[in-house]
Amino acid sequence: MKLLVTGGAGFIGSNFIRYLLTRRDDTGIVNFDKLTYAGNPENLADLANHPRYRFVRGDIADSRAVSELFAGGFDAVVNFAAETHVDRSIEDASPFLRTNVMGTHVLLESARQYRLPLLVHISTDEVYGSAAPGESFREDAPLNPGSPYAASKAAADHLVAAYANTYRLPALILRCANNHGPCQFPEKLIPLMIAHAREDKPLPVYGDGLHERDWLYVEDCCRAIELVLEPGRPRFYRGKPGEVYNVSSGSPQPNLKVVKTILQLLGKPDSLISFVEDRPGHDRRYALDSTKIRQALGWKPEVTFEEGMRKTVEWYQRNALWLERARSEEYRQYYQRHYTHRAETLKHFLE
Repeated sequence: MKLLVTGGAGFIGSNFIRYLLTRRDDTGIVNFDKLTYAGNPENLADLANHPRYRFVRGDIADSRAVSELFAGGFDAVVNFAAETHVDRSIEDASPFLRTNVMGTHVLLESARQYRLPLLVHISTDEVYGSAAPGESFREDAPLNPGSPYAASKAAADHLVAAYANTYRLPALILRCANNHGPCQFPEKLIPLMIAHAREDKPLPVYGDGLHERDWLYVEDCCRAIELVLEPGRPRFYRGKPGEVYNVSSGSPQPNLKVVKTILQLLGKPDSLISFVEDRPGHDRRYALDSTKIRQALGWKPEVTFEEGMRKTVEWYQRNALWLERARSEEYRQYYQRHYTHRAETLKHFLE
């Protein structure tokens, strides 16, 4: 299988590429990434010369670049490319609209033009908005995004669904719970708290710390994506075009418990916790019902919250240099200037 992964230098995308190249010897992957502040070439540096992997730097909102890429021919596309941080979307929603909405539209148009066999669009539980206590959203629940980020992802989901309906484009959506694991950019809750705890700095927790998130270890998410790409019916893949699948652990945890777990694993005192003013429009609780993908495709999470947190903290402990560089504006500016694609290698790879 020849696979295009957009946003593959980011957190989940890089974990998925590594996961797939490790598990499958029949798959070649092209990673198309703009390398924004959150796209880190170090995430896959050890795979740079892998015979079945190529990196191309580019923007999914650049229709010409995307069209040229699609002309090489792919069996499937997995779209991770997105602006994802809620706080940044509150400060300025423009990049979120450009990448998450217009970028998705560009991908859909190229997929239609080149008759792509399958497009897998990676979405988020945040499109449903906040869930009431004891409530878990199914795939047919109305979308009620509560932040500019979530609204941009909901708009992208509607575009994917519209193209599947209007043009019969073979596309499906995976709405994933909050992932955690290696290589997550340290503006996000878990790596940020790990970084602060390691340096004995205050750990800022919004509001009362009781906002709940359904944490999923990133490898479990990668398995779900692999599953919809496996051979099957209809149209060759097991994931059914036009469908939406929720992917979650099914056990939401309060942010305060997450932070205290990190402190315990690092041997640090709870006194490092510092409660700060809540952010605007902060959804109280995310919870997904993932019965559909469990019953239809046989997926279920294999890593518990406790085990996933332990594995995550241990990875950041072992990779302190990665964490330091990811937090360094100077380092990010360096690779923004110097990291380019290898077009001639890509051409050979696609032939």
